[in-house]
Amino acid sequence: MYPKQFFNPQGFKNVTESGAIKGFSFDMKIQYYRGITLSIIRNIEVIVDGVQYPRESIRFTVNGETFTLEEMRTVISNRWLFGQYATVTTLVDGGLVKGPHHIKCIQTIAPSYMPMISVCPGEYDFTL
Repeated sequence: MYPKQFFNPQGFKNVTESGAIKGFSFDMKIQYYRGITLSIIRNIEVIVDGVQYPRESIRFTVNGETFTLEEMRTVISNRWLFGQYATVTTLVDGGLVKGPHHIKCIQTIAPSYMPMISVCPGEYDFTL
């Protein structure tokens, strides 16, 4: 999918908690032809400037609820709708430095009614 359809160009920012930068976040759309329950999302990989962040540091927020990737495996009551932005937060002390960055994010989706897994990468250059 084209990067401007994958990422929200205004959605990149550092995340602050109690005055300290605890990570960074960005908004992205689902790269699938329809909305899905969160339980069929198998992975979201986040790579910024060549650094791949561990799965345990990633949080996913949609419809006002936040989950770890492991928690999402059992979530059947929350749907990520086609065309809707979700926020991905990566917990890393200090976040990202101000300036230009390159992101690659890979969504892995495993629909139960299809014999294959959908792996959808997207890349984008952004500036904090």
